[in-house]
Amino acid sequence: MLKKLTFLTAGESHGRGLLGILDGIPASLDISENEINIQLARRQMGHGRGGRMKIETDTAEIWSGVRHGKSLGSPIGILIHNKDWDNWTKKMSVEPIDDAVKKVTLPRPGHADLAGIQKFGFDDIRNVLERSSARETTMRVALGSICRKLLNEVGVQVASRVTQIHDIIDETPIPSNYSPEILNKIADESPVRCLDKDAEASMISTIDDAKDKGDSVGGIFEVVATGLPYGLGSYTQWDQKLHTRISALMMSVNAFKGIEIGNGFAGGTQFGSEVHDEIGWDGENFIRHSNNAGGIEGGMSNAQPIILRMAMKPIPTLIKPLRSVDIETKEDRDAHKERTDSCAVPAASIIAESMLCFVLADALLEKFGGDSMNQLKAHLSATAKY
Repeated sequence: MLKKLTFLTAGESHGRGLLGILDGIPASLDISENEINIQLARRQMGHGRGGRMKIETDTAEIWSGVRHGKSLGSPIGILIHNKDWDNWTKKMSVEPIDDAVKKVTLPRPGHADLAGIQKFGFDDIRNVLERSSARETTMRVALGSICRKLLNEVGVQVASRVTQIHDIIDETPIPSNYSPEILNKIADESPVRCLDKDAEASMISTIDDAKDKGDSVGGIFEVVATGLPYGLGSYTQWDQKLHTRISALMMSVNAFKGIEIGNGFAGGTQFGSEVHDEIGWDGENFIRHSNNAGGIEGGMSNAQPIILRMAMKPIPTLIKPLRSVDIETKEDRDAHKERTDSCAVPAASIIAESMLCFVLADALLEKFGGDSMNQLKAHLSATAKY
């Protein structure tokens, strides 16, 4: 669904590390490892994270595509080492080993385990679970932070906040004077990235209760982007529509099970006169009296803030496992256990920010083009409408 940018990730959860390549970024964009690491640190926070976060302190190493702090227009390569690799050198060895390694034969409900071994013909679920792990999203955040930097350079900001964990809802509207930068600053100060302190306490209690029971909880979070011009995406073909492209990238994250843009599902219960955003003129620009469309109409950005919400399912690796069947013996057993989170909704909101950054940076480059940041900015200045 990306038109101008391409990214690839590689690596297993307990392998040597994660590799990433991002191609299509214009030359002369200021890029630093520190800026990438700030976003990686945001991904690791949140109440309910498991033991892996105590082991890893994710740091990115830029291996290519950047010279003297600026992008070269060539593919940008990033490496993130797995500190836990020291404990997995035999189990995850690239080379054949003489020692016997115990196979994982108990698939976990809700994971890629059973479908994966059936697809590839494996007799060891570890061949599936290592790559299907959410550890892979670490590299997405690293690469997405470069797209975020491009967006920031042209006045586009992306932020998120958690609105629900399990059955606890934060109904606080985002204050009108909150820029995305302020929203992220305030949300990041909360262990669950919500705005309401009472809801925060209840969410933390719910997460703790689930952990004590060996269970997990999911939730809902909101992602916002501002500063976009008219006309990103197009109504002319199905795969050109901006909401199509956003949905594809968002739903590529395993744990994300639902998306709504603007007032989404609520619009199905309202009259058209209540849903569609009336248009006005303030003497210089067209304005809207509401933003129920969430910044997208007819598959294009309409210069209003893009607002979307994502539903994340509970983590399927449980401390108290669900029932399963051994793939070798066919005996009823409890599912396999790995280190796990009881809640990763706050971290998921950061991942979603990065996925939106990929799409918006790509759509900007598609519409306005430019081999360098100076060219992109010049094209925006000459033709962008807000």
